[in-house]
Amino acid sequence: MNFRYLFSLLFLSFVLSGAIGTVGAQEATPPPPPQEKKGFDAIKVIFGHIADSHDWHFFEMNDKPVAFPLPVIIYQQGKGIQVFSSAHFEEWTKMADDKTMKSNSYNGYHLEKAMKEKVIADDGSKLYDLSLTKNILSMLISAILLLWVMTSVARKYKKHGHMKAPSGMQNAMEVIIIFMRDEVVKPNLGHKYARYMPLILTIFFFIWINNLLGLLPGGANFTGNIAVTLCLAIISFIVMLVSSNKHFWSHLLNPPGVPFGVKCLLVPIEIMSLFIKPIALTIRLFANILAGHIVILSVISMIFIFGGLSRFAGGGFVVVSLAFSVFMFMLELLVGAIQAFIFANLTAVFIGQAIEEPSHSHHHIEDEIQNEEVIA
Repeated sequence: MNFRYLFSLLFLSFVLSGAIGTVGAQEATPPPPPQEKKGFDAIKVIFGHIADSHDWHFFEMNDKPVAFPLPVIIYQQGKGIQVFSSAHFEEWTKMADDKTMKSNSYNGYHLEKAMKEKVIADDGSKLYDLSLTKNILSMLISAILLLWVMTSVARKYKKHGHMKAPSGMQNAMEVIIIFMRDEVVKPNLGHKYARYMPLILTIFFFIWINNLLGLLPGGANFTGNIAVTLCLAIISFIVMLVSSNKHFWSHLLNPPGVPFGVKCLLVPIEIMSLFIKPIALTIRLFANILAGHIVILSVISMIFIFGGLSRFAGGGFVVVSLAFSVFMFMLELLVGAIQAFIFANLTAVFIGQAIEEPSHSHHHIEDEIQNEEVIA
């Protein structure tokens, strides 16, 4: 199956859904409330970018948003599944807390946006939001890109064999794959490396592609969403537990050669460390990507903040802000690759610890400890 055609069909379906939704509504992103005109709201811009939403906002032109409405898919008991465009939520007002924005009602539902945007039933009844949000669409695009790249490389190997020198994308992928195999997978997983090689490579490339897509203008903050990084960490954690052997659990629950009193203190710590591993994977990736996006947007926002104070100050700060933004952008390109590598490397380390077999020297030490206990 040609994934180029699959990507084209998927993109066309999104365009059609957006076009149908915009027949009755021209704006997909909430316009500013009908109040007195305020200055540049940096917090709104920054959190509007890093948060998930039911439309894909790119930029604003003449105080009008340029956005792509996405399908809202809701399941509610008694009503079944309902699908409509997010463009129908076009009028926004502030709620009593002065922090939450509420959209107009459509089809018995409305949106509420604070730190998180969610669909609420007008009557307060329970519903399940299965909508195609910005983060989900970004994930689908990254998955299709990953499939397209890897299948293209695989076709070249199938056509020319592995004896012919690689070229183009095949050359770039081969260098990365060999590096991951020789420097990450083999050292941590030993002779069982081939079994886990597809998982480690998928994790690395999936995170890396999404990190890069998030740096594009208007891109989604997919890997800066803690729910996403938590799911990736849970996958690594489950594979580690499923692959673990008797040697791993015996050392975790009954460390050899340790006095009973120390075991009572050591075993709970070891059990806690077992669950700290996925937490560390979750927070490390989430915090680094989120912080990078916030820093870049904050520096760019300073142009408009100073411009609101004085036109001279705003113009003078443009050069400094753009220079620092370019520097941070280049740094984030590096961080995106490093964080993907660290996540994949730690996954390999954790799985390697779970499948590690007892060595001969280790058995010898245990035998000596047992002999000393018998003699005593």
